[in-house]
Amino acid sequence: MREKKYLGIEFGSTRIKAVLIDEKGGVLAAGAHEWENALVGGYWTYDLADVIKGMQASYAALNEAYVAKNGQPVRKIDGLGISAMMHGYLAFDEQYNLLTPFRTWRNTNTAAASEELGKELHFNMPQRWSASHYYQAVIDGEKHVQKVAHLHTLASYVHYLLTGKNVIGIGDGSGMFPVDKDDYDKTRIQKYNALLKAHGVHKDLHELLPRVLLAGENAGTLTEHGAKLLDPSEHLQAGAVCCPPEGDAGTGMTATCAVQEKTGNVSAGTSAFAMIVLSEPLNNVYPEIDMVTTPDGKPVAMVHVNNCTSEINAWAGIFAEVIALAGGSIPKGELFTRLFQVSQNSDDACGKFVGYNFLSGEPIAGTANGAPLLLRAPDGKPTLANFMQMQIYSALATLRMGMEILEQEKVQVKEICGHGGFFKTEYIGQNAMSAAVNAPVTVMKNAGEGGAWGVALLALYTADKKGTLAEFLQTVFADVEKTTVTASEQEKKKFAAFMACYKANLTVEKLASEVE
Repeated sequence: MREKKYLGIEFGSTRIKAVLIDEKGGVLAAGAHEWENALVGGYWTYDLADVIKGMQASYAALNEAYVAKNGQPVRKIDGLGISAMMHGYLAFDEQYNLLTPFRTWRNTNTAAASEELGKELHFNMPQRWSASHYYQAVIDGEKHVQKVAHLHTLASYVHYLLTGKNVIGIGDGSGMFPVDKDDYDKTRIQKYNALLKAHGVHKDLHELLPRVLLAGENAGTLTEHGAKLLDPSEHLQAGAVCCPPEGDAGTGMTATCAVQEKTGNVSAGTSAFAMIVLSEPLNNVYPEIDMVTTPDGKPVAMVHVNNCTSEINAWAGIFAEVIALAGGSIPKGELFTRLFQVSQNSDDACGKFVGYNFLSGEPIAGTANGAPLLLRAPDGKPTLANFMQMQIYSALATLRMGMEILEQEKVQVKEICGHGGFFKTEYIGQNAMSAAVNAPVTVMKNAGEGGAWGVALLALYTADKKGTLAEFLQTVFADVEKTTVTASEQEKKKFAAFMACYKANLTVEKLASEVE
């Protein structure tokens, strides 16, 4: 009997990853392709040609690994799922011609639109969301807005290329516009349309957005064209059932089995976000908290920050240069591990270092532009241990500011599951994160597979749906190895002291971000 296979591909901020799994969620092969965004014309973007090339490269790497193990290429898959970084702005005309370069989640030029929409819709409309980007383009009088016929996230666009279906998973869709049950919020759509009309744009936003689907619903099949686009070698056959395309938040929840009430997950990489599944709605609207959903439509409070590990990566590069200058070398992974481990020798004040890792604007902190900043009190101790502890805490500081709001709302969190590069070094990242979110943090042995594995699971669930998504995931995760870390009271006090210093000096960072 032929082994069934399910493919997941996720377009992350720095890496496109492909994962092939079996019927139990076990990984059969994986491949990846690294890429970077670019600042072009004042906007953070990726070229769509690189989207296709990167997808093909990641799949080719997966296929190569599969051939090495099995002696033949992948020819047939039974399910397929596409995931990508949430939000952003991809605008097309009727013929699917791109009207303006892809504007990613990282852009913070939509403050005016976000503020006005928030007031009119009585809902937090983050600057990253597709509807905020579109309305900002309307406000700014950009010529392309009258030609817009289709708005997409990166995941829904790639899904369209592979299937011909203009659909989106509800989790990713809730990062385009507010949702209500199993569709976009129709009352708010009407208010949004009225705002467009006031600016002379006679469009129905609902018609511009992809159709919303829930986890488990059939989102089409891989077409002949899609199979050749994914695998130019033409070994891959068409016909795989596709799950609704999802954002990295939804696949992160899936990959960490965090879709039930009072559970959550936190992803920490280039950006970071914490997702808490709510048992009841929040009492108030907060600009710092996104309201999105799980892939099966449960309400989720999302704390999203634009900057997390990039500054740590930059400093690790500098340390690697120093090592090379001294005639040495060290593998990249080992360097990160040693730098994280040395932080355990820091003092309670982190050497009176404080840092802001803002390569781009950080709305939670009130900054519109990037301005990495490092400060130290004259009487602090500038050791490597203190410096690295500060960098680790700094990566989590704005996330902590968002979590404080949820604590004020008395949101209960039993446990949070962590995933992403921040957790690769055993214990260190978990311990700091536990102090930041004030809850135990669990990392599963398979967490390194990330969102590509998560969307492959969603493809498996769609192809062979049995029970609810939560019930399905409990079966998949029944025997997964995991470690849980709860920060000690001393660690919590140390992090709290850093946060007090962080907030006290935030005015300096805000001023720095205003300097052109």
